[in-house]
Amino acid sequence: MLFAVIETGGKQYKVSAGDKIKVEKLDVKGDAAVFDKVLLKSDGSEVLIGTPHLKGAKVEGKILKQGRTDKKIVFRYHSKTRYRKLKTHRQSFTEVEITKIS
Repeated sequence: MLFAVIETGGKQYKVSAGDKIKVEKLDVKGDAAVFDKVLLKSDGSEVLIGTPHLKGAKVEGKILKQGRTDKKIVFRYHSKTRYRKLKTHRQSFTEVEITKIS
């Protein structure tokens, strides 16, 4: 089972070929994304661990869509002082299908 751990958007994801993941919004032209910050790569019998990243390793993916998540409520409240603030937030994301790990 070939898999890798990549870093993008300040988060880490365990991926293998064919996986669909939602990551922080990527500003890329075209429909291909390349992740070169590979932290770990395994092919089932051998595990390679980077310090912190593996040199020459990369994960390629195809961008399926860019969008925004559902609306989240951000509510601030202080008791006994009549302080109430209501905000909302929608996070942008990019959905990527992993095509190749090398």
